[in-house]
Amino acid sequence: MQEATEAKAQAIQKMFSEIAPRYDLLNRVLSAGVDRVWRVALVRAALENNPERILDLATGTGDVALLLKKVAPQAEVTGGDFAPPMLELARQKAQKAGLSIPFVEADALRLPFPDHHFDAVTIAFGFRNFASYPRALAELYRVIAPGGRLCILEFPPPPRHGLGRLYRFYFTRILPVIGGLISGSAAAYRYLPESVERFPDPSTLAHMMNLAGFSTHFELFTGGIVALHIGDKPLLSPPTPVARTGELYPGEPE
Repeated sequence: MQEATEAKAQAIQKMFSEIAPRYDLLNRVLSAGVDRVWRVALVRAALENNPERILDLATGTGDVALLLKKVAPQAEVTGGDFAPPMLELARQKAQKAGLSIPFVEADALRLPFPDHHFDAVTIAFGFRNFASYPRALAELYRVIAPGGRLCILEFPPPPRHGLGRLYRFYFTRILPVIGGLISGSAAAYRYLPESVERFPDPSTLAHMMNLAGFSTHFELFTGGIVALHIGDKPLLSPPTPVARTGELYPGEPE
């Protein structure tokens, strides 16, 4: 299972590295710009308790990290991602904006940070790509300080009624074509809807976060297309939960 997890992580890393040059354009085109509204909600939740140290994990080209620094310039914001080409674009954007943000290569299953280091961690549309959800949650719990917060913005499987039906059609039939034409990687945009359909529903993800030690609630946006999960780490924390080797949580990728 360890080998399969590593292989999955390497494949996803390669895929996102390849589409990095067109990543921002695709986000705007494929979401009709609504992704910016979702990110603002994420940042607002992360900053609610005035954190001093913030990690934006799976930062991609740095959109959320830059927004965090602009809204809370006094905070120490770090961006982390496992795709070096994404990080290079993030550094260029930060430099152009005149913002001081370190962007570091970081594997969500082996974060290069000390225990209890961050007051808040944000993840925008990247948690779905982690090779093991429980292992990632255990690592996130480790690096978040007691009283700190984890905010995950993600696409759950679209609802099978109302707007969800229309979005599922767009996501599975239209998005891969547009994404493939713009990015040159049709496989990446076939992977996207497939990964969303395999992702845990909001209640299941909240349960997984609770098992990891967080006190969790979530909010749905745009007819249930996007979910924002907020997990607070208790002030008096029990020992860091250990991901159980060989055992899959509900919805965890094999």
